[in-house]
Amino acid sequence: MTEPGIDPKLFRNALGKFPTGVTIITSKHGDEQIGMTISSFNSVSLNPPLILWSIDKSARSLPAFTDSKNFAVHVLADDQQELSNLFARQGADKFAAASIETGIADVPLLTEYCARFQCEVEHQYDGGDHIIIVGRVLDFDVDEDKDPLVFHSGRYAQLVKAELV
Repeated sequence: MTEPGIDPKLFRNALGKFPTGVTIITSKHGDEQIGMTISSFNSVSLNPPLILWSIDKSARSLPAFTDSKNFAVHVLADDQQELSNLFARQGADKFAAASIETGIADVPLLTEYCARFQCEVEHQYDGGDHIIIVGRVLDFDVDEDKDPLVFHSGRYAQLVKAELV
């Protein structure tokens, strides 16, 4: 239900003014590898190490993600726009075009990333039209040589490094 006086499209556009990273969430549901592109990733706590992300309740893969006990978050590098687009599509054979390895609890892991977090589901919360999934980080990797892919105002962007005064 929409709040009175709040236009959902204008609200979404306003939220788009906040630049976010672009991530791919992967998991395994039975024998099926699942994955999707999201921008709702955020840190929660350093001790214990917790992160969160959210999934739309209308997403086709919702049951697969909410039933899974483990997942991985891949922060995409600025040269991974095509991979982001692939994992954003429904019905695509997403893993055929990606180089993967197996992580904790057989979760598929992308081998290319800016940062990667292997997680166990800690909590799931109702969040309006989304489910919020909180994960405890069990392991993580960082590629210090890569910069993140950024999403802002409905478009991909890259960081521009400026000298700070």
